[in-house]
Amino acid sequence: MSDTTSWHGTTILCVRKDDKLTLVGDGQVSLGPTVVKSTARKVRTLAGGKVLAGFAGATADALTLIERLEQKLEQMPDQLARACVELAKDWRTDRYLRRLEAMLVVADKTNTFLITGLGDVLEPEHGVVGVGSGGLYAQSAAMALMDQPLTSTEIATRAMAIAAEVCVYTNTNTTIEEIESGT
Repeated sequence: MSDTTSWHGTTILCVRKDDKLTLVGDGQVSLGPTVVKSTARKVRTLAGGKVLAGFAGATADALTLIERLEQKLEQMPDQLARACVELAKDWRTDRYLRRLEAMLVVADKTNTFLITGLGDVLEPEHGVVGVGSGGLYAQSAAMALMDQPLTSTEIATRAMAIAAEVCVYTNTNTTIEEIESGT
């Protein structure tokens, strides 16, 4: 695909600090050099607010995966790790699902996972993970702020602002979801 027909634009960042988890996503969707939408919502709450999910990639693909994850969570309540592994297995082996192009960041009060179509279910170190066009910028900024006397939400907000300054596919129209973490 040429740059003029290629979809870009998502930054998802998850920050876990102290007893709080924050998942934030920017709102920009771009088609080549054009901003198609600046207020997309790429962060969702699942399992009655116990699980947060953010996605990067093709929206329809990501929403399909989130629906599947919700089904897994209904089958395996309070077992996020197992639900994520089962989703990754299905995603990797199912003929229809394996064509889906997206990445998910999923977290509950104790766990954070990055799920990919390659069958990966990764648990990030340091309580921070970012995905999407500006994901690494946001993740790097958040990691640099982790030792500051800031909450997870303050870190996530500042890191996303930094990513928006550096990545043309990231904007400052964010959706922020939070849950208390820990036991």
